[in-house]
Amino acid sequence: MSDQEMELVHLLRAVVVDLGRHSARFAQRNGMHPTDVRALIVLMDAYRAGEETTAGRLGAALGLNSAGTTALVDRLERAGHVRRVRGSRDRRKVTIEVDERAIALGREHFGPLIDGAVGLLSGYDDRELAAIRGFLTGMREAAAEEGD
Repeated sequence: MSDQEMELVHLLRAVVVDLGRHSARFAQRNGMHPTDVRALIVLMDAYRAGEETTAGRLGAALGLNSAGTTALVDRLERAGHVRRVRGSRDRRKVTIEVDERAIALGREHFGPLIDGAVGLLSGYDDRELAAIRGFLTGMREAAAEEGD
């Protein structure tokens, strides 16, 4: 491994730590557990992808058992962050949706960080963006394999 490669690995690790602290501040300021924040992110990503998320799917994404997932969804529902909704395709299925108030709360806290990231990315050309996307996708895949 070259010094430059290790420098980038260490920089990525520092970014992960900083983003974790940013997320933890959001959780603390809003009386949430860090898992609550991760759950909201999973739910918002699924919504953006046009996917319905059941409690089972949410639990699997977060590595929680059934009881832990139920407690999580109950907690988020009591706080007004999510709601249980009958599936649009199968009325027997119950899906979990993020409430608009939770989205607004997240936008208030994470919006400046997202805007900053978009601003940074606007300075890269298509080839550089493809390289960044490839690196981040590869890192996600590597991290997912570690968890298996």
